[in-house]
Amino acid sequence: MYAIVATGGKQYKVNPGTVLEVERLEGEVGSQIRLEDVLAVRTEEKFHIGRPVLKGAAVVAEILGQTKGEKMVNFTFKRRKGYHRKVGHRQQLTRLKVVEIVTNGTH
Repeated sequence: MYAIVATGGKQYKVNPGTVLEVERLEGEVGSQIRLEDVLAVRTEEKFHIGRPVLKGAAVVAEILGQTKGEKMVNFTFKRRKGYHRKVGHRQQLTRLKVVEIVTNGTH
């Protein structure tokens, strides 16, 4: 069984037990969170596709931690003008572990 879930402007394929890093979500470490934007669910019998999301389906995940991503460096310059600028950025991330995929009422 797996599900396609959307969060933070991205889509992820998840199974129960999957650990993934998504863009920052509010919540305490150790608490559970429900991701309601489930685009598709594959069960043993059928493949359910939402238009655009499945009503009644959710992915329940446990928050393992709040971290920062890898540092990205952006270097901008204008040639022959003596102008250059170096800017760094680290994305705020949330580490999740998928506990279960709920499919109540999906048709």
